[in-house]
Amino acid sequence: MLIISVSLILSALVVMLGSPILALGLGATFSILGKIDNRFYTRVFATRLLQTGIILIGLSINAVEVFELTKVFFPILAFYVSVTFLLGLLLGRVFRIGRKFSLLIASGTAICGGTAMAAVAPIIRSRPADLATGITIVFVLNAIAIAFFPMLGKLLGFSELQFGAWAALAIHDTSAVLGASLNYGPDAVDSATTIKMLRTLFLVPLTVFLIFFQRNETQSIPFPFFVLLFSISVGLGSLVDLPVVSSLIRDASQVCLLIGFFAVGTQISKEAIQELKLARLLSSITLWALIIPISYLFVGLGSL
Repeated sequence: MLIISVSLILSALVVMLGSPILALGLGATFSILGKIDNRFYTRVFATRLLQTGIILIGLSINAVEVFELTKVFFPILAFYVSVTFLLGLLLGRVFRIGRKFSLLIASGTAICGGTAMAAVAPIIRSRPADLATGITIVFVLNAIAIAFFPMLGKLLGFSELQFGAWAALAIHDTSAVLGASLNYGPDAVDSATTIKMLRTLFLVPLTVFLIFFQRNETQSIPFPFFVLLFSISVGLGSLVDLPVVSSLIRDASQVCLLIGFFAVGTQISKEAIQELKLARLLSSITLWALIIPISYLFVGLGSL
């Protein structure tokens, strides 16, 4: 009961502080010191909280703007995801981190971080410890992105729309994309959410490819249904224009996201940190270091 009470107090604290990076850090610290297991409610509901926040954001986004961004960025994303995935596999060979771990990191970096890795892991039959290690690496890179991307965006002179597009391409997880964008501005959040949702859709063709490649016909193909719910929320929000309601929805979305960031932080464990190996870390960092400037170039192609 004490551990639940502490988690509730910390959840309220992160909402008051309003900082995604502090929310992640407090969540990770709480997880390691509190020694919580996978059945703890923050780990169970972390993804649902973030998805709720994203769907609420959709209610305040204009459908016409979404269509314009989709028209420009979908072909760019198709090429970008392919290049990132192949680079990940190539670096896996260079650093000799093993085929399965290379597939995990390449998938997570190309599409949607921990979500993509969790979808790919059973298809390629990777060890649970490898998945936990991959998610831990992505968590560290996400924390760095939330802390430093807004500053880089200012230095590069990005508008809010440009920054949102860059974050949606260059940052692994949806949670971190939104965390960085929240620190940049509301228009950044809108463009980042839309483009990141489009990027998440590439999880479907990736899993189809891997199932065929692994000759594993018993695996089901995961479809990110919350992307569909996000699209519906955009449509509903575009039909009704109520500034007061829109403001309340924005506030509710931010509360869900901040508590979600805290919950994501609690998914980090001491055991996963101990499993980290230098070659795996270097391979992941090198891949990310390469796609950051590549994504910058792709934002220029989008001409936002």
